Amino acid sequence: MSRFESTVLPHMDAAYNLARWLTGNDHDAQDLAQESTLRAYRFFGTFRDGDSRAWLLKIVRNTCYTWLKKNRARETFDEFDEELHSADNPLAGGEIVLRNSDRNVFNSALEELPPEFREMIVLHELEGLSYKEIAEIAEIPIGTVMSRLARARERLRENLARRIKRGITT
Repeated sequence: MSRFESTVLPHMDAAYNLARWLTGNDHDAQDLAQESTLRAYRFFGTFRDGDSRAWLLKIVRNTCYTWLKKNRARETFDEFDEELHSADNPLAGGEIVLRNSDRNVFNSALEELPPEFREMIVLHELEGLSYKEIAEIAEIPIGTVMSRLARARERLRENLARRIKRGITT
């Protein structure tokens, strides 16, 4: 097995998962995960025996945001504004509430989040990455990861509560 295959290919599920949540659909996610893998292969010579999952996910993230800016101009994918997206009473730490609730409700509530928040939830809660790994992937300070994740969790809780209260499952 080649070094690329043993280093990068074990993380293809994580690459697809991130692409899926950033693009919002399976078809685009498959295309972008494949494009990201090709980019990773092309630039594999620059990889320096670090965290190969974080390295690949950074490529996926950059590929997705470039694609989103080009193909979804009507949506806003500008630089993240901390003040604009701050919650009045963010809850820091803890796990996502209702982890065992209906998967459709969770997925729908997650899809409602802005891409920057979805990204934090997917990378930390679903992919299990550390704050440091997320900071490297997103090229932001660890403190920003922590505050953005806290706000993402709070918004997700609000979305879940609203959906459950209304009985919305999709």
